[in-house]
Order: sequence, then structure tokens, then C-alpha cells
Amino acid sequence: MALPTRVNRAMAADPFEAAQREFDTALNRFFGGREMAANSGGWAPYGVDVREDADHLYVEAELPGFKKEEIDITLENQTLTISAERKTEKSEGEKGGDYLLRERRYSRFLRSFTLPPTVDDKSVDAKLNDGLLTITLTKREETKPRRIQVG
Repeated sequence: MALPTRVNRAMAADPFEAAQREFDTALNRFFGGREMAANSGGWAPYGVDVREDADHLYVEAELPGFKKEEIDITLENQTLTISAERKTEKSEGEKGGDYLLRERRYSRFLRSFTLPPTVDDKSVDAKLNDGLLTITLTKREETKPRRIQVG
């Protein structure tokens, strides 16, 4: 997915995007079932925002419940890939009893973005805070707009 180099700031978020995501999730659960999604690495619908200012490009991904050790970020050939994997924890000597409801299982996140050529691939910072992963990519100095004074 190519990221736009210019963003229309006046454009509001698509009101149907959240509904579409919920519908896709429901279809996935209906046709694949929770067991299949849990065992085959089903897609988890976590939101991602991409924004920019004059000096940086920011990628913010919701990754609730993931630890920083479970997140992998790669940048290769102008492609930013974010992946995260949380496996079902099995405690030793798990107490007996049958689950009445078990939704906390294996989950996986994988997204890739093609970055514009203005991004400096040597200046990238990533932070995870309260389930929000923020990746800050600095734009290359030679690609930033500059003001030229008339002499």
C-alpha cells in the first residue's frame, strides 16, 4: 500500500470504514470460526493511522495487549512492515476446569506500507505506550521544502 505524500487535511475519516472492518471480522468468524482463526493465525483488525508533517512521517498502530518483545518492525526497500504475534499462554499445572468462554488466544498482526522516497531509512524511532505503537520516520533533509530568499 503506497502512502500518499500529500494528505487532504479537510477530508474527514470515512464513516463506513469502521463498519466495514466489523463486517469483515464477523465474516471471518462465521466462515473460519474462532478455532480456525486461533490455530491458523487469523487476522486481527487493529487500526493504523499514518500522518505527516514537514519533517516526519508518523505511523501509529493499535496493538492492545502486545508486549514490545512480541513486536517486530522492519524497513527494507522503502517497505515498512509491522508484525506482532501473541501466543496463548499455558501455565504449568493449569488448574482443572472447563472453559465456559475463552477469547484470549493466539493473535497476530501484520501490516506493510510502501514509504515515499522522502523518508530517511536510517532515522527511525519506535515506541510502545499503552498499546499504541508509534513509529517516527524522519524525512531526508534534501527532500524537505526550503525557502529561498531573493537577493
